[in-house]
This record gives sequence, structure tokens and C-alpha cells, in this order.
Amino acid sequence: MFELPSLPYAQDALEPHMSAETLNFHHGKHHKAYVDKLNELIASDPLGDMSLDEIILKTHASESEDTQKIFNNAAQHWNHSFFWRSLSPDGGGMPGQEAIAMFDASFGSFAKFKEQFKEAATGHFGSGWAWVVADGETLEVMTTHDADLPLTHGKQALLTCDLWEHAYYLDYQNARPKFIDGFLENLANWDFLSENLEAR
Repeated sequence: MFELPSLPYAQDALEPHMSAETLNFHHGKHHKAYVDKLNELIASDPLGDMSLDEIILKTHASESEDTQKIFNNAAQHWNHSFFWRSLSPDGGGMPGQEAIAMFDASFGSFAKFKEQFKEAATGHFGSGWAWVVADGETLEVMTTHDADLPLTHGKQALLTCDLWEHAYYLDYQNARPKFIDGFLENLANWDFLSENLEAR
């Protein structure tokens, strides 16, 4: 059985860029619902003996409606667990030297990366996720729709921003660009990105 992970900071620690009310709903209700539904769906299924990554890889290409439900809830559990660690009360600013060198090599500069990330995240139609991923020694920006994630595309996630409206509507209403600015400038956990780079 999968469990809802605790937040790695206090519920009000990300204010004013993300409110305690948003985290209460997003983590305590939305994420919890994915975990509860996943556990319900796999309770009597052989998939219940697999890890979360294994379940996602096993179910993502299925055309079965029931199996797709398992994928959606498993992937959203993975995505949200990764998102909480992509945020930090001490976020924003500049990444470490190794990460900066990779941003420079991949995008021309860290500033150009932020421009590309904001453009991709803002322009993404509908619900989904914006990611910084590693493809070999190259960093890329990618977006995925709904519950999809880099794991199913053979790429390593380094950092993510949730683009579903429940991630920002209470704080920013429909102003997704302002939310993305707040994420990049004040919340993005570049230390987490660096840890994921080192763990490759």
C-alpha cells in the first residue's frame, strides 16, 4: 500500500508565493485522493506487488480503461511526490556551479533556460506538468499532459512545476504566468535538481 508523503516543510513555509490554503487542498486532498484511489485499484491486482515506477511503466501504454486509471493515479502520486521536493522555502536564486555549467551548455545561459521554461509552461494547453529533464549530458525543458511524466519517455526528471489549475488558482486565479514567475524566482529547489544530477 502506498502512503501520502509528508511535506518536507511546514504548510505555511512557502508563503506568500504559495499559500498554506493551497498546500492544504493540493497535498491534503488532491494528492491524498490519488494515493487512496491507487491503493483501491491495486488492492486485488498483481500490480500491487510492484514498485511505483514499475506500475507506471507497466500501465502507461495500456488501452484498457481500468489499467489507464491505475496509471493515472500512480503517475499523479509520483508527480506530486516529486513536485513537493521541487519546492523550497529557500528556493529561487541560482543553482550550483555544476548545474549552471549544464544550463549554459544546454540553453546558452541560465537566463535563457528560464525564458524557455516560462514560455513552455505558460503556453502548455490544459492540465499537465513542466519539467527540467536530463537526456544524457543535455538538459531539456519538456511539458507533459495530464498525468504523463518523463519516466515514460526514457528521460530523467530533475525538477517539475505542476500546471494543473488546482496548483495555483487559489493564489493566482487564472494568471499562470505569475505562478510560473513565482516558482522560478522564489520556490524552485535548485539543490534538489543538483542532487538528481549527481545521482544519475
